[in-house]
Amino acid sequence: MTTEPHELYDSVAEGAAALVIKRYSTSFSLASRLLAEPVRTRVCNIYALVRVADEIVDAPRPHGDHDQQVSLLDSLQAEVHASLETGHSANLVVHAFARTARACGIGRDLIDPFFASMRTDLFRTEHDRASFDEYVHGSAEVVGLMCLRAFLVDEPMPDRRYEQLSEGASRLGAAFQKVNFLRDLGDDNGDLGRSYLPGLHPDRFDESVRDELLDDIEADLAAAAAVIPRLPASSRRAVAAAHALFAELARRLRSTPAARIRTERVRVPGPTKARVIARAVAVGVS
Repeated sequence: MTTEPHELYDSVAEGAAALVIKRYSTSFSLASRLLAEPVRTRVCNIYALVRVADEIVDAPRPHGDHDQQVSLLDSLQAEVHASLETGHSANLVVHAFARTARACGIGRDLIDPFFASMRTDLFRTEHDRASFDEYVHGSAEVVGLMCLRAFLVDEPMPDRRYEQLSEGASRLGAAFQKVNFLRDLGDDNGDLGRSYLPGLHPDRFDESVRDELLDDIEADLAAAAAVIPRLPASSRRAVAAAHALFAELARRLRSTPAARIRTERVRVPGPTKARVIARAVAVGVS
């Protein structure tokens, strides 16, 4: 069968998105293997765009400046908007994302809050409770909702199921982001000059603050766990594995002294990670 020129372009774009994920996020690349196709490709297309936007914000060019970052992020958002209308982009990652967004019903109601949070990183270094909640919604909750759209698009009554499962997807994304904030506490404050957690400075971080934050994270994880069994088989194992890994991270953070969290990035060792994933996959199959 002859491949049409536009089909080859689509394939190359999705290959580019997969390469972005492979080079920037080894853990996500491995976890995504638990997703069945075409869900795996759709989710990789989503995360590749997220990764590109994140790199604009967090990894500026050596001779660039703040205005250049703002311009690049604005241009990327405008290109995404255009590609949603036309179905085409000269930017391969944007093109791959647009294919998924158009197929799965991902609209500007999810896309624009994401870019708003990315833009916040260019202008704000500390957060209060209101700005923190808004930031988490745009940087993490909407990404979970984009993935949920990708999980459900081929299911019967996808819009109805989306409404039923959306709170769990949002809270899982929020839990992932909050865990990362906690274990990156020193790097965010030292290397990036940001303090995401409201009213918290690393020098005043102690066990009571740690436990309060982890109580909130574990509530999000519990809400997410309640909906995982209702996900389609094509995505259930991967989501269960990701949930289990972050639950293990939360457990390790709770047992780590606050002084160490301020200076070290808590990780799950490889062998433990493999066991956690294996158990989660076994449960997710049922």
